Amino acid sequence: MKHTVRFFLLVTALVPWAACLQAGQVNDDTGYQWPGGQRAAISLAYDDALNTQLDVAIPQLDRHGLKGSFYVVPASAAMRDRIGDWRAAAANGHELGNHTLFHACRGSLPNREWVSEWSDLDTMSVEEITARVELANTFLEAVDGLKQRTFTATCFDQTAGGKVYLDAIEPMFIGIKIGGGAVVPDMATLDPYRVPVTGPVDMSGEELIAIARQAAEQGTMANYTFHGIGGDHLSVSAQAHDELLAHLAANPDVYWVSTFVDIMTWVTRDQE
Repeated sequence: MKHTVRFFLLVTALVPWAACLQAGQVNDDTGYQWPGGQRAAISLAYDDALNTQLDVAIPQLDRHGLKGSFYVVPASAAMRDRIGDWRAAAANGHELGNHTLFHACRGSLPNREWVSEWSDLDTMSVEEITARVELANTFLEAVDGLKQRTFTATCFDQTAGGKVYLDAIEPMFIGIKIGGGAVVPDMATLDPYRVPVTGPVDMSGEELIAIARQAAEQGTMANYTFHGIGGDHLSVSAQAHDELLAHLAANPDVYWVSTFVDIMTWVTRDQE
């Protein structure tokens, strides 16, 4: 009887630990508190306003009860032709973020032949890109009626005319994403205007889930910036994307999945 009781107590103690290990929650309390006591915040973001985001990503997000952040380009064809669909997505709780007016990038970098002369950050002044970003915010407010906004640097480029322009646009936003990695190393030292992200391409569901688990292990946050989902450019498969969403939705006690604007609202309040 004593052995039976000991075995029962051992199993009872191991089951929660095994569940945490499966989800990636394996280390002690990091000291950072997310709204529901979760181990990590997860930002699911999508750049460039693509058709597969409307046709594949958003239906998958809705099916799993998750919200995404869509960094749209007002000049893109999918935005111009399907503005009603984007408005509906925003009304359903998805975030519309700023990604500049014409997707301005540095044309001098390798494989940037596609950058047009009139949207080349290398030949653009800080004042010009700032004005374009401000106009994009005005456009987005006309779509979703909101004022608070976040920004993702196009191509993860941070300079215009050789000068850093992010400082100039900071007052317009509560958070800005740049490149540099998927998982925030330390919430205590995070700069809300230089948040690292990764842009997954051709990654499997298992590889995408591994990023979320790493964030849970560290007790911080993971930032995904997708482009095409099952098509378009820089894509991941619809299956891989859905596998990630299923994992996140199945572990709500481990992951706080929310829009980037809501996550950064929490983070900036915590830093005050």
